[in-house]
Amino acid sequence: MPASTFAIAATPVLVLAFGAAGLVQVIAPGFVRRAYRRWGLRPQQHRAIGTLQLLTAAFLAVPNTRLWGVILAGLLNFFVVVMLLKNREYGWALPGLALQVVLWPALLLAATV
Repeated sequence: MPASTFAIAATPVLVLAFGAAGLVQVIAPGFVRRAYRRWGLRPQQHRAIGTLQLLTAAFLAVPNTRLWGVILAGLLNFFVVVMLLKNREYGWALPGLALQVVLWPALLLAATV
């Protein structure tokens, strides 16, 4: 599969991933609230993180703003993975690391638009 084809296929996956994660954070079911409490984060911080994830998904979905979406996605994902590793949530950090790898083709695609 050529790199450009992979990048084109990766972009909708990223939009769905960040959109779904953002919705889960904003809705904040019990397991999200318990995790935030366990990690010592503020009770309403999930809303800010969820809003940033939804904004990232929106930026990634639009070709003109995709570069900003990739940059925001990389920053958000980096901090989330670091937080998960710090709290010894290794199983949850693996998908974040995989997502970080998928950001590279999307970055290349965004740079060519």
